[in-house]
Amino acid sequence: MTINQHNNRTYRIVFMGIFTAIIIMQNFVPFLGYIPVGPLSLTVIHITVIITAIVLGPVDGAIIGGIWGMTTFIRAFTFPSSPIAPIVFTNPLISVVPRILIGLIAGYAFQLLRRIKRFDLAAMSLSAVLGSLTNTILVLGLIYLFYRVPYANYYHMDVTQLLPALLFIVCTNGLAEAFAAALISPLVAKPLMKVRRNKERS
Repeated sequence: MTINQHNNRTYRIVFMGIFTAIIIMQNFVPFLGYIPVGPLSLTVIHITVIITAIVLGPVDGAIIGGIWGMTTFIRAFTFPSSPIAPIVFTNPLISVVPRILIGLIAGYAFQLLRRIKRFDLAAMSLSAVLGSLTNTILVLGLIYLFYRVPYANYYHMDVTQLLPALLFIVCTNGLAEAFAAALISPLVAKPLMKVRRNKERS
């Protein structure tokens, strides 16, 4: 193993540990990962997954996303983040799979966009938007697919009203989360990538 390979491996291990700790803290410390908005929660944990995917790559982003998903799955049984959590997030297809795909899509999108156009900040922002919308659309889409009747009953609405309600969430919470990801992810990921490059050169 060369010095550069050793430095890269050490960097990856250290930052994976840091990102894992952040994910766990965001899940269990109030307002760090979920901001309550009425009966729902505005999620900001996805930003940590996106940053990991940009800085370390799509595979590591998927791993951190999977850790978030498993934490969400466990928490749905023990300490739910919102009233809907015990209904929907006890299904790993909803709690785990979309979180993994955040890392994969944001990471691969960033790699692709950097090849097309060498503007890191723009590539980071667009990748963050894609990763964030992946989570929103998949979670809400799977809720509609698997739980539209109990979900509608829980909120005392007719099931025919559910799809417009979910689309409204995409256009409000979803876009707000995507905007936050597009703004914050480059501010954090850019200096971390610079540190990584410096470590690889040293």
